[in-house]
Amino acid sequence: MSEVVAVIPARGGSKGVPGKNLRRVGGLPLVARAIVAAQRCGAVDRVVVSTDDPAIAAVAREWGAEVVDRPGELSGDLASSESAVLHALDDLAARGVAVGAVAFLQATSPFIDPHALAQGVAAVRDGRHDSVFAATATYGFLWGRDESSAAVAINHDAAHRPRRQDREPHYLETGAFYVFDAAGFRAAGHRFFGRIGIVEVPEDTALEIDTPAELDVARALAAVVDAGDESRAIDVGAVVTDFDGVHTDDTALVSADGVERVRVSRADGMGVALLRRAGVPVLILSTETNPVVTARANKLRVEVLQGVDDKAAALRRWAKERGVPLSRIAYLGNDVNDLGCLELVGWPVAVADAHPLVRASVRTVLQRRGGDGAVRELAERVLAALSQSTEAEASAWPGTNDDRVDKEAP
Repeated sequence: MSEVVAVIPARGGSKGVPGKNLRRVGGLPLVARAIVAAQRCGAVDRVVVSTDDPAIAAVAREWGAEVVDRPGELSGDLASSESAVLHALDDLAARGVAVGAVAFLQATSPFIDPHALAQGVAAVRDGRHDSVFAATATYGFLWGRDESSAAVAINHDAAHRPRRQDREPHYLETGAFYVFDAAGFRAAGHRFFGRIGIVEVPEDTALEIDTPAELDVARALAAVVDAGDESRAIDVGAVVTDFDGVHTDDTALVSADGVERVRVSRADGMGVALLRRAGVPVLILSTETNPVVTARANKLRVEVLQGVDDKAAALRRWAKERGVPLSRIAYLGNDVNDLGCLELVGWPVAVADAHPLVRASVRTVLQRRGGDGAVRELAERVLAALSQSTEAEASAWPGTNDDRVDKEAP
């Protein structure tokens, strides 16, 4: 049986936005967002990233994509996307992979709709169309200029101004995805051929990033678009948290003799206990060295690293030692010294009262504040993901106070 293969061309060079394909929107690298969209589609058998950049290749593999090494002559500014897709198909053919249909995704479109992509694949696979593309409907009056720079009406009669409801829409190509028959694409050498179809997508997600301003718009829009993501459960293999402002409310009581005391949440403690019981590794990672942190970690029976100047480097080492991919880690932070770690992991998370820069860089902002149940909220979302595949975990994740092993952890 031939496969449906998603091909994501993602070269390293970008003049408008340097390192564009690894820039984060909604807490995820752009290339990872495209990979996730293809994986969630349900109609794609294999996801391939074509790149000349080792850093992009590493991220692609972390997120479950195969990598095709893109040669230099196909990676310059003048190289076409079609040439990258053809090269990827040749690479797959050399490996014995029979490709029936191609879903060509662009990582620079951060809001690829998996359901719309599935519609496009179905339209090609069932023979309704030979190629399809994502587009948004527009009712705008378009104008051009003639040789004398005079305005010329393009899609309407300038002397007749019908109401919107009386006009047929035109369609603006978004660049998010194209789906086409593989054999037809090889014959045509272009993404548009044969019976061409349109998959309509919402206008508010039809954004393509080519400038720093568009990247800023995408990041702002992600807070709204991703909030409606059906994947509210957090599917990870490990949880790492800061301490101050996460397990605490970021305040401290200091006695006359210099002894520091902090306020913690018993609900957070139960959340950590439930994570441990489910076999999810938990690490507290703190910049400061403080007996309070040690005491709390010991109480919760979790690992702790403190007095760490470079938290991102420490997190990398810990993940490597535990054999947990960074893409499978949730990191919960609250302040700017967490940004380095948040940039590394697959699921960066912020407490509700986090610094604005932290809130803007994460994939999820929790409803709870630091020291007031934020860790428990994260734990419940992680356990909810586990419960989707294990009935035993589904009954265990809410937690009770009668657990003999962990009841005293909070």
